[in-house]
Amino acid sequence: MSYDPPHPAQHLTHPWQPLSPAPHHPPHRPPRTSFGHHSDLRVLRNAYRRQRRTATLTALGYFTLFLILSACAPGVMTSTVADGIPAGLLLALTQLPVTFLAIALYERTARRHVDPLANRIRREAELDARQGANR
Repeated sequence: MSYDPPHPAQHLTHPWQPLSPAPHHPPHRPPRTSFGHHSDLRVLRNAYRRQRRTATLTALGYFTLFLILSACAPGVMTSTVADGIPAGLLLALTQLPVTFLAIALYERTARRHVDPLANRIRREAELDARQGANR
């Protein structure tokens, strides 16, 4: 049996005492600055997430609907709508405007909801940085 020297942070009263793990010290955290508005960042993240989901589900939802109709309802897709144009062709051609609608929806929600939040947080961060530099 060999003798292991004690860990520097460990004080043993007896040499046969089993080694216990070193005491756990929580990591050092820097002091909070005034720019720690986690709720603002959470609101911005949620707005951006909602924006992405809406635009993505608009475009992919329509495409998925088109694929499901093509696979499961060929009678609907081959039926003629107007002047001998099949419904499948009309639905396929409608996909491009739906994609542009998703892009427009993405840009509109960015301008109305996400960009103002991001600009406000950016201004607050710049103000906090200037105040920190003046200290």
